[in-house]
Amino acid sequence: MIHEPADASGHGPLAEGSLEPLILDPSTAGCDLDAWRKLSANALDPNPFFGPDFLIPFLENTGKSGVRLFVIRCGKTGDWLMAAPMGRRRLGLAVSAASSWATEYGPLGTPLLSSSAPQGVPAAFLALTAERARLPLIAFPYLPFESATARAIEATGNWSFQRGPVSMRASHSAGPEGEAQFAKAFSGKRRKELPRLIRRLSQEGEVKLESFSTGEVPHHFERFLQLEASGWKGTRGTALLSHQNTARFAREMIAKFAASGGVRIDTVSVAEKPIAMLIIILDAGRAFSWKIAFDESYARFSPGAQITLFALERNLQEPGITGGDSLAVPGHPMIEPLWRGRLSYGTLLCARSVPGRALQIAAKYDLALEGDIRRVARKLLRRAG
Repeated sequence: MIHEPADASGHGPLAEGSLEPLILDPSTAGCDLDAWRKLSANALDPNPFFGPDFLIPFLENTGKSGVRLFVIRCGKTGDWLMAAPMGRRRLGLAVSAASSWATEYGPLGTPLLSSSAPQGVPAAFLALTAERARLPLIAFPYLPFESATARAIEATGNWSFQRGPVSMRASHSAGPEGEAQFAKAFSGKRRKELPRLIRRLSQEGEVKLESFSTGEVPHHFERFLQLEASGWKGTRGTALLSHQNTARFAREMIAKFAASGGVRIDTVSVAEKPIAMLIIILDAGRAFSWKIAFDESYARFSPGAQITLFALERNLQEPGITGGDSLAVPGHPMIEPLWRGRLSYGTLLCARSVPGRALQIAAKYDLALEGDIRRVARKLLRRAG
């Protein structure tokens, strides 16, 4: 563990009792777990993928040994004020940067920033990253641009900020706005067709739409793993069970979230057999749709749409849920018509030197090119499927 004070600009020590930097190996951060969990619970914008219950199993089982947890804490109280896993990575096809470690397993790159953090904390975090990573460009991929955390980072002086290409993915609101979104999704032809399909499905056995949480989760997660592996993801080798390390990571992570009530599994079953399942991670009032699977032999009954709409309805019924994030790729043909909200996100590029600003420009083009290639690849895969 590296532990030494620095001021908000990275030039010299702070007064005693002010901000302190930490750099931790997440897998050995046991003595700091309480502070880490407290920050995660009180973050300005929740991000379960940067909390210990997700990040430690993920890094330990995917071999990302070079990733470190960068932290700014209060020297007087020891409270963590800002934290994110950081590592060197290529942003697109060519440009490298010191980047927060958001991946497709957890496509949300919002650093954990305390809701009570003083104004200089994001500046201290950027300074720490620039000094220790020794790279002129800092990147935050998968960052919701309209979040309070993004605004706090962009308000930092003496830094240049550029936003990479903007993407939009499905989400939903809560309260009256969420109810209005649900009414639009469950209307017209869909309002007649989905219940009709359920009635047809009931001819094969009793149909149940259920939610499972806490102690019920591990058993039903095993059923989810089998369901996912039996479909196209299993055929292509991208299911969680396709590799020992991803299966181990997922089981450990889900067990940790289940112990704290941070996960829900929604299920559509017929004759006690699950035909569609959706894993919802819950964090600080936000519902994140992590993984979905359905039995392709029941495709004529639209099991994916049934479970997605059911999950939306369940989220709206929970008084503590303030909104949902689908975590889906932009333009997802099944989820976007059902979750009618939209979340804008992308990569925030941060620099304060001449070389860093030059890399900002190059990175924007690099990210745009990679995005074009990914879109073409997804279209080809859909046609192949």
